[in-house]
Amino acid sequence: MIFFEINDIAFEIIGYQISYIELIGTLFGLLSVYFASRANILTWATGIINEVFLFILFFQIQLYADMFLQVYFFVVTLYGWYNWKQKPKQNSITTTESKTKIWFASAIIVGTLIAGFLFSNIHLYLPYYFKTKAAFPFADSFVMVLSIAATVLLAQKKLETWYLWIVVDIICVFLFFKKGIVFLALEYLVFLGLATYGLLNWKKQLNN
Repeated sequence: MIFFEINDIAFEIIGYQISYIELIGTLFGLLSVYFASRANILTWATGIINEVFLFILFFQIQLYADMFLQVYFFVVTLYGWYNWKQKPKQNSITTTESKTKIWFASAIIVGTLIAGFLFSNIHLYLPYYFKTKAAFPFADSFVMVLSIAATVLLAQKKLETWYLWIVVDIICVFLFFKKGIVFLALEYLVFLGLATYGLLNWKKQLNN
């Protein structure tokens, strides 16, 4: 079905075929991150479209941790959208306490190890649904856990969200190039620039 299969090609650039599903997911991902860097509530609406299309894409290329991550993103997107809309004055940009940073770091390490093990064997646990072994399960899981933490911080308008997104973007550039989804990898290069801009912009707003 057009838009939902990685073999349905929208166009080709320098020999690389860009599917509709990768194109739509990429464009709305860019919009979502841009709006987030501006602390604009539209980040959540555009994020939903991005999450739906990337969920389908990641299933087709066996990045299962990233696939499940989109489900989490969808739930937190609804929370973030509500939080920013209903309590704008109470949700100005703030920083995370040192105690909370330690908790987040510990949770990221433990979560990555657990998720990496599970996704390494998901084709054995659920062979009917996952017929192919997961690609890069631990790197993929690290991205998943970091993104979970970063999204929580984004929904709460914590400055530290951008430090985590910068790490996620760097890893994803290499991971997606390795998997051959070049257009999405290039998107994450742009995300890296937007995350850096978001960090600087939020710092400026925080100081003001």
